[in-house]
Amino acid sequence: MNTYAKLLIRLQPSGRQLLQQQQQHEQIASSLPTVFSSVRKASSGTTLEYDTPKAYKLHMLEKGPSTHVSCNREEGLEYYKKMQVIRRMEASANNMYKSKLIRGFCHLYSGQEAVCVGMKAAMDKNDSLITAYRAHGWTYMMGVSVTGILAELTGKKTGCAEGRGGSMHMYAPNFYGGNGIVGAQVPLGAGVAFAHKYRGESNVCIALYGDGAANQGQVFEAYNMAKLWSLPCIFVCENNGYGMGTSTARASANPNFYTRCEYIPGIWVDGMDVLAVREATRFARDWCTSGKGPMIMEMATYRYFGHSMSDPGTSYRTREEVQDVRKSRDPITSFREKVIEANLATDEEFKNIDNEVKKIIEDAENHAQNDPELHVDELYSHVYSMRPENFKIRGCDNFTFKEISK
Repeated sequence: MNTYAKLLIRLQPSGRQLLQQQQQHEQIASSLPTVFSSVRKASSGTTLEYDTPKAYKLHMLEKGPSTHVSCNREEGLEYYKKMQVIRRMEASANNMYKSKLIRGFCHLYSGQEAVCVGMKAAMDKNDSLITAYRAHGWTYMMGVSVTGILAELTGKKTGCAEGRGGSMHMYAPNFYGGNGIVGAQVPLGAGVAFAHKYRGESNVCIALYGDGAANQGQVFEAYNMAKLWSLPCIFVCENNGYGMGTSTARASANPNFYTRCEYIPGIWVDGMDVLAVREATRFARDWCTSGKGPMIMEMATYRYFGHSMSDPGTSYRTREEVQDVRKSRDPITSFREKVIEANLATDEEFKNIDNEVKKIIEDAENHAQNDPELHVDELYSHVYSMRPENFKIRGCDNFTFKEISK
């Protein structure tokens, strides 16, 4: 402890608390993944490849994913564009929320883009996925357009759930949401994995949750059932360092979430490296589909905004901490630098992609602002999956009955 800290504790009642906060920030910063990679320039300018010896940590595994990762030019530009779409889409959602065009809960995914883009790149089209309420990025990756997402956020009829679900309840084929109850999606994901196994399908279900949900009892119940029945389920903890405003160091006796289960193997992954994420997901998927049972993955990542739009995100961490991650660990800019260094693309090509993404977001934002809301009578639709003929639904009193059209 330095002399200044001692004086702070002696002279100010809040000194001890300030010092503890400083130590927590240092612990969070030290737990963030550090880049250990050397980019190999391809003579043809068509391949990016590099080694990531520190990208993984293993639990109950003798061998893990390959630490040598690569992608071709087409893949590299595709991953960059998708990450950039999500980043700009979330920036648009942030602005629309502040303009009161979006109401209610809203949790942004900015900073965590490499997780969803990298994992989706390793998934089969028939694999299933379920996540928590920080779902915008995953909704896009699972097939919903930016227009469908922003229209849903603003409660409009062309939203992916017709404006009924909002930020936390978006769906698509093989995508089971967006779930608002902390940790509740984890046992549901185990159930979807059970369905894959029951039907004899060679697919997995990926069940994602945050570090704040990792201490939920239902998470460990799902682990137990998944192991007992050898379910093809990948449990993924997206560890962004903070559960709401509480750091993992303060909330978890064991913050190494990939080691949390004594009978399920786990992998810690540098969640800021899109190619490391893709390689680790391939490994986990092969493990699960080969009949070996479930696997746990911990994606070490970071969120730039607060927990939700009501949280400025600066009362429990410093602005300097956020800016440091942006400068040194940002998943988009760091990947862009690797691609340029490997001669896969030029600065001008990336600027063209950025302009294309900007146009996509602007068009979707304009649509969301001008799209009409659902008529109030639509409250009576989608109550039954198989609607009986000439069936009416009772309203708010004994005299109101509405015929349902869908």
